[in-house]
Amino acid sequence: MWRRPRLPACPCFRCTPTEVLNRRHRGDGDMRMVGHRLRGMSLLFTGAIAEGRVHFDRAMALYDPAEHLPLATRFPLATRFGQDIEVATLTFRSLVLWLLGYPETALADENASLRDAREIGHAATLMYALSHTVFAIILCGRYSEATSALDEVVTLAEAKDALFWKTLGILNHACVLSLTGKGSDAIPMFTTGMVLYRTTGATIWKPLHLTHLASAHAEIGQFEEAWRCIREGMTAVETTKERWYEAEVNRMAGEIALKSPERDAAKVQEYFNRALTVARQQQAKSWELRAAMSLARLWRDQDKVSEARELLAPVYGWFTEGFDTRDLKEAKALLEELGA
Repeated sequence: MWRRPRLPACPCFRCTPTEVLNRRHRGDGDMRMVGHRLRGMSLLFTGAIAEGRVHFDRAMALYDPAEHLPLATRFPLATRFGQDIEVATLTFRSLVLWLLGYPETALADENASLRDAREIGHAATLMYALSHTVFAIILCGRYSEATSALDEVVTLAEAKDALFWKTLGILNHACVLSLTGKGSDAIPMFTTGMVLYRTTGATIWKPLHLTHLASAHAEIGQFEEAWRCIREGMTAVETTKERWYEAEVNRMAGEIALKSPERDAAKVQEYFNRALTVARQQQAKSWELRAAMSLARLWRDQDKVSEARELLAPVYGWFTEGFDTRDLKEAKALLEELGA
C-alpha cells in the first residue's frame, strides 16, 4: 500500500516541513558550490585547466551573496583563515582565464574579486584575494600594480599575525623583482621567504617560485644555482603533480640554457619544444604563446626566419583580446621583425 512520504521535522518544532526541505536544498546548493570551487582548483593545479574553468563557472552560477556571504565566517578559525566563496572562485578563475588565453577577461575577474573583498570588509578574504589575484596581474605584465597589492597583503598579514599570507606575499614580491631585472635583490628575499614558507607546511606554488629564483640566479651569472633551482622545480612538478606551471618551467630552463656559458642549442630547443607540447596538451594558450616566442627567437637567430614566423603567427592570431598586455605586445613586435 502506497503511503505519502513523511516530511522532515525540525528539531526546534517551529519551522514548517516545507521550510525544512527548502533549507536542506539550500544546504545542498552550498555543498555543490564549494565542491565545484575545490574541484576547479584541483583540476587547475594538476593541469586540466579548461575542465577547471567549467567547475569555477558552475560555482559562480550557484553563488548568492545574500545567502552565502556568511559562510566566510561560519567555521572554526574562519575569522583568520576563511574566505568568501565568490571571491575565492574569482581569484582562481582569473588565473585559469589567463592561462586559457583570455587576459582581459582574467583581469575583469581579478578586479571583481578585489572589489568584492574590500566591500565585504573581512580581513581573511582580502588577504586571500590580494595574494591570489596578483598572479593574473603579474602574468599580464602589470608589475607596479602587483607590487602595490603585495605590499598591502604583507602589511595586513603582519597586522593579523597571518604568517602564510605574509610569506606568500614576500615570495611573490621576489618574483616581481626577478621579472623586472632585479635578481640580486630577489635572491635574498626568496631565501628569507622560503625559510618562512617551510614553517607553514605549505608546498603549493613551489615550481613557480623556484623557477623565478632560478631566473634571478641566471641574471647575475650564478648558473650552477640556477640549474639547481630549475631541477628542483621540475622535481616539484613531478612529486606534487602541480602541473599548471610545467610548460613555463621548461621554457625558462631553455632561456637559462641560452644564457649559460656552455650553450647547447639542441638542449635549448628540446626545452622549448617540451614547453610547447605541454602547453598544447593543457590548452594553455598563453603558455603556448610564450613558448612559441622563445622558440621563434631561437630560430630567428639561426636564420630560420620563415620557420619562426610560421610557428608564431597562428598562435598570436588565435587571440581575440589582451593586445595591450606584455606578452601580446612582445609577440606582435617579434612578428613584425620576422616580416609577418
